[in-house]
Amino acid sequence: MSTHLLAIDQGTTSSRAIVFDRNLKPRGSGQQEFRQFFPASGWVEHDPEEIWKTVLATSKAALRKAKVKASAIAAIGITNQRETVVIWDRKTGKPIHKAIVWQDRRTAGLCKALKDEGREPLFTARTGLLLDPYFSGTKVSWLLDNVKGARARAEAGELAFGTIDTFLIWRLTGGKVHATDATNASRTLLYNIHTGAWDDELLAILNVPRSLLPEVKDCAADYGITDKKLLGAAIPIGGVAGDQQAATIGQACFSPGMMKSTYGTGCFALLNTGDTPVPSKNRLLTTVAYQLNGKRTYALEGAIFIAGAAVQWLRDGLKIIKTAKDTGALARAADPAQSVYLVPAFVGLGAPYWNADARGAVFGLTRGTTNKEMAKAALEAVCYQTRDLLEAMRKDWGAAGETVLRVDGGMTASDWTMQNLSDILNAPVDRPKVLETTALGAAYLAGLQAGLLPGPESFANRWSRDKRFSPRMKPDQREAKYAGWKEAIRKLLS
Repeated sequence: MSTHLLAIDQGTTSSRAIVFDRNLKPRGSGQQEFRQFFPASGWVEHDPEEIWKTVLATSKAALRKAKVKASAIAAIGITNQRETVVIWDRKTGKPIHKAIVWQDRRTAGLCKALKDEGREPLFTARTGLLLDPYFSGTKVSWLLDNVKGARARAEAGELAFGTIDTFLIWRLTGGKVHATDATNASRTLLYNIHTGAWDDELLAILNVPRSLLPEVKDCAADYGITDKKLLGAAIPIGGVAGDQQAATIGQACFSPGMMKSTYGTGCFALLNTGDTPVPSKNRLLTTVAYQLNGKRTYALEGAIFIAGAAVQWLRDGLKIIKTAKDTGALARAADPAQSVYLVPAFVGLGAPYWNADARGAVFGLTRGTTNKEMAKAALEAVCYQTRDLLEAMRKDWGAAGETVLRVDGGMTASDWTMQNLSDILNAPVDRPKVLETTALGAAYLAGLQAGLLPGPESFANRWSRDKRFSPRMKPDQREAKYAGWKEAIRKLLS
């Protein structure tokens, strides 16, 4: 009997796969990093073939480590880096260009031109998004205009577009299924989040042929069956959600007002607003949190482009730390008298500033600044940016009372960072026992579709907390530190 679930978690810097049992306990996993390509300033690309190979390899490794045969997998759930774009040939399945990554800023000029034409209010009203290079639609347009022959081939129906989930579904099913879920669709600038359909007017503005687009489904749905040759058995694909929405599900944030924040390459905070999309007056995003049984649940989202990537920069760029784990101890040992602020706008600033042209800067450097202060500044930047998001969400949502933040992602393993986060937010921060909530959310969706797992309310009762961090910082110290951050932002943008 098939009693296990396979979660494929395709991220920005690595692909992971985790086998869960029917009680959602991890039984085996695999992970592989892949190359990042930077062909020009602000441009970021991935090789889709390399992503595909790492997904297959990590899935096989997870099965092997779990000591589970592919025939024991009831369903596969897929979660993915959102907004990253692939276009491929429908006959051969081969991409026509490298994947353009969500961090990529090459379409800043197109976004500015559309804003200058007064188009942004229309896009925001229909999609809940802003005109920013972050989102998929302008990337699709760029590929069609810059890859030789692509536009003509797209208009002839020879090409297919997808975010990474769609590309993986196509490959896993041997080209039989071209589909995505509502959460990934809601990040494209092409999908109307109110009607739940691709928007012809927006397609026309960005000059994207409808023939390129995948079918949009619920997060828990029938996404086809894998080719038996790939993993050793034909396995149903039953769950799909973009990584931040999958983490929201994995954190069991099913009630309006619940909030989660994921700290990976970037940082993404989502606030469940229920069945009503809340327009933001503070430059947040209105997005689909999840869609089950044809019913959409919405969220306010704040996106920070650089979180853990700043720690990677300290390690790989400046080479002042050996491992990411070094940062916590260094921050703890930093000179408290130094006020060093790192604004990690390496690929522009996300919410609530949305400045595609901004670039990173460090303020407050002295001759006494060492790797300790730089490590502390990198970790503190994540906390300050989260407060920016939380304050904007409180203004938009308007709900009174204490906000408890559920956190996940690699950076949450650092007690120093989580305590500082609680201090800067002046709010409790809850870290769950299962930190891999993105994969957990994908596994839950697959298990829900397969009939192995209960509905959301019962699943929420299983969520368990590892540790709660409560504010300890004095109010005047908190506000002075945050004021320094706001001043650093002001200087950067002036």
